[in-house]
Amino acid sequence: MTNQDLLQRSLHAVWHPCTQMKAHETLPLVPIARGEGVWLYDHDGRRYLDAVSSWWVNLFGHANPRINAALRDQLDKLEHVMLAGFTHEPVVALSERLAALTGGALGHCFYASDGASAVEIALKMSLHYWRNVGQPQKTRYLHLAGSYHGETVGALAVTDVAIFRDAYAPLLRAAQPVPSPDARLAAPGESAADYARRCARALDEHLAAHRDEIAALIVEPLVHGAAGMAMYDPEYLRLARASCDRHGVHLIADEIAVGCGRTGTFFACEQADIWPDFLCLSKGISGGYLPLSLVMTTDEIYRAFYADEVPRGFLHSHSYTGNPLACRAALATLDIFRDDAVLDANRTRAAWLDEHAAGLGDHPRIRNFRNRGMIWAFDVDTVDPRFARRAFANGLRHELLLRPIGNTVYFMPPYVIGEDEMTLLLRGTQHVIDETLAGLQ
Repeated sequence: MTNQDLLQRSLHAVWHPCTQMKAHETLPLVPIARGEGVWLYDHDGRRYLDAVSSWWVNLFGHANPRINAALRDQLDKLEHVMLAGFTHEPVVALSERLAALTGGALGHCFYASDGASAVEIALKMSLHYWRNVGQPQKTRYLHLAGSYHGETVGALAVTDVAIFRDAYAPLLRAAQPVPSPDARLAAPGESAADYARRCARALDEHLAAHRDEIAALIVEPLVHGAAGMAMYDPEYLRLARASCDRHGVHLIADEIAVGCGRTGTFFACEQADIWPDFLCLSKGISGGYLPLSLVMTTDEIYRAFYADEVPRGFLHSHSYTGNPLACRAALATLDIFRDDAVLDANRTRAAWLDEHAAGLGDHPRIRNFRNRGMIWAFDVDTVDPRFARRAFANGLRHELLLRPIGNTVYFMPPYVIGEDEMTLLLRGTQHVIDETLAGLQ
């Protein structure tokens, strides 16, 4: 099979996500034949460094032998059984291990398939909790300005990105944005922490005025991924947690992109020394292998659903909930974290890349070079709407899979990236920026 053969078949048969398909008249799809470590290979033998972990899911490289072995073993035991009325070892063990990672603060894992579904579950659980405890008027949600939480109807209601929301506005519940603590928005001379405090005061004032009707605040802790890798100080989380407690409002932490070690701790919330009422995980939890998401919550919330009456139970399901293969991939992922001291190794990787990224940080057209854990981002000084698409195409010519968000370029590589590969990433990205900007003039 050649690239061209698969490309033509795909264009005729597959409708690709978040894609204007007409764009592929001039921007060819990239047919991928196999993956190994940080590399993806096409059918003609070309390779691409997966600098975005295939939409932020792949943690330990493609075709990881340890995860592969775990899945082969599980495949010979149990591929799937419905979780309604049944249970199995992988889902129990995964739930136990995740609860232990929170020190018992969160548990009672409820499973789904993808990040948006996990957000939907958390929103529904919050609303249903308030009904069960006699406060059915608490039905509204708050989210941060510019936030993104998914594209299903409930998740889209708390997403503040116009291109996703506008087409489907008639389907959506009204939700209220509050100021984003994005450090790029700080006033001249104002620190990221001070700006976070200013945004937290605005949140507290809103909660004080509307506490009787608000069910929950949802945030992506520390980094707003699809909002252009907006990074903010942990102080905001500490103060938001305190405000939610003071006014009787749930805090939902969407750690779908920022959990599983991506920000430097296994859970991003750990850096603020807080726990939310609901914590959503997906993407990296299965190592990038299989669709899996989950919501963790507190004993208090779980007890509010525990009753003789069926309508008081949490009424949500899907056929592949807690799939054994996906859970086994997640367990193998947690094993690697434990056995390889991954978080410590990542701190070393991050320090190395930061030290060698001076060329990018000093570029005259690059602004706001920033890092949190294994996430790097910078903004390119251009308003040309063609930038992202052209940078992606130019990246492929330099063996790089880059996926800019508007004028924001970011790196979220697998945790197995080495120094030689990071060098290629930094040098190649500088060429990509220069070539793309030159082509836009």
